[in-house]
Amino acid sequence: MTATSDAAAGWDAAAEGWNRSAPLIRAWLNDATHAMLDAARIGPGARVLDIAAGAGDQTLDIARRVGPQGKVLATDISPRILALAQANADAAGLRQVETRVADAQQLDLDGAAFDAALCRLGLMFCLAPIDALKAARAALKPGGRFAALVFGAPQGNPCIAIMAATAMRHRALPAASPYAPGTLLSLGEPGRMARLLGAAGFVEVEVRSVSAPFHLPSAAAYIEFVRTSGSPLMQMLAPLPPDAQRAAWDDMTAQLGVFGAPDGWHGPNELLLCSAAAP
Repeated sequence: MTATSDAAAGWDAAAEGWNRSAPLIRAWLNDATHAMLDAARIGPGARVLDIAAGAGDQTLDIARRVGPQGKVLATDISPRILALAQANADAAGLRQVETRVADAQQLDLDGAAFDAALCRLGLMFCLAPIDALKAARAALKPGGRFAALVFGAPQGNPCIAIMAATAMRHRALPAASPYAPGTLLSLGEPGRMARLLGAAGFVEVEVRSVSAPFHLPSAAAYIEFVRTSGSPLMQMLAPLPPDAQRAAWDDMTAQLGVFGAPDGWHGPNELLLCSAAAP
């Protein structure tokens, strides 16, 4: 299998869990999502490309902003998760949403002249993010806006750093750079997103940090979300036998208990809100 087909299969496997977790994800990312839509200047009647849309939680927000006279094309590498996105849009009565299975790095939408393109927590998984950014720019009209959310540096995302390191240890794999291509924190290196956007031909580049803490009753509740919805860690632990996988998840739960508080569990997350314009 190719890296692309492996990634599609992984997200196909996580699709149902991710979709079931939509209320948690919406609460977690609500403020950051609306800041992203503001940065892309989404308004009534706009034609918008939603890249790596997943089960379409943010797609619904985009569709409501553009209204019935607008258009939203949601793309994703996973056919299964994209089918859920279409079903969610249909159930919400948002007929302005269409879907298309596509790799973010090969959208094949050159000259489509979208008013805006968005990507919420998807670019990190691209092995060649520069290709994804170039594909997004090619799909925009002159002056069209691009906005994305990616995870920031490890120090701002200790839960992710702890889980990744723990999974690597249980797999008996050597320590790796937190910025390894295709991983959750791959684009968090300071200055990297600004450089990539410039190299992809965008102008008016801006990157700023956004706090997005995850509030849940307990660390165990967070791990349950990750183990059913977080495809990268699911894939990392998949080669282990069931007992060894459970031991890894239990180890993560114990370590993440440090973020517990009398009123619940508060996992820190720092995102980067990236925006730019097509020349």
